[in-house]
Amino acid sequence: MLSMSRLQMVRYAQTAVAPASEPRIKKFQIYRWDPDTMGDKPRMQTYEIDLNNCGPMVLDALIKIKNEMDPTLTFRRSCREDINTSKPIKIYPLPHMYVVKDLVPDMSNFYAQYKSIEPFLKKKDESQEGKEQYHQTVEDRQKLDGLYECILCACCSTSCPSYWWNGDKYLGPAVLMQAYRWMIDSRDEFTEERLSKLQDPFSLYRCHTIMNCTKTCPKGLNPGKAIAEIKKMMATYKEKKSLTP
Repeated sequence: MLSMSRLQMVRYAQTAVAPASEPRIKKFQIYRWDPDTMGDKPRMQTYEIDLNNCGPMVLDALIKIKNEMDPTLTFRRSCREDINTSKPIKIYPLPHMYVVKDLVPDMSNFYAQYKSIEPFLKKKDESQEGKEQYHQTVEDRQKLDGLYECILCACCSTSCPSYWWNGDKYLGPAVLMQAYRWMIDSRDEFTEERLSKLQDPFSLYRCHTIMNCTKTCPKGLNPGKAIAEIKKMMATYKEKKSLTP
């Protein structure tokens, strides 16, 4: 049986308060601009956060700033991508897009381009749609790996100089990768029609393999490779089309 002094030591250890850790103050410089405020001009605003009281992601810091320091800070969030930081950082909206407010870019053109590729399964016989499941082999399903995981954050497209210069005509890495995802889906029956829409000089061929898209993808995907595969398919499609009487 434990002696009384030993029991007291155990109880003390269980209730002892851990010493306060040293503050880990980090500075966040965040792009701010409010079009509804007369005379407001774009600027960088600095916030200081103790990382001991904040999660490890940049998004955690943004949420903490909005909830506890500045409720006017505006940003979008959804996926909670894991981006850790231990240094002072500067946070800007996506480049080469119009800014709605603070960190919120105007994604209208991006989403319109995504809609234009018809990112859904298409069958020739519409009368049979929804009546049965469309099965795939394991091998065909695996072909979609590295494509379907795209979260449409537009990091790749907004890092692409070709998209900066021709964003109104060039579909950009994210949209083209999703176009490729449906082109190679064994259940889809509109591959040639999808290719046909990309024959003009801009939609596909403004890609100059700069590869910023692959470097910036937070999911580790490779849009540049997908675009290269579309170009191969396009060459075969055009050759086949030229031989058709």
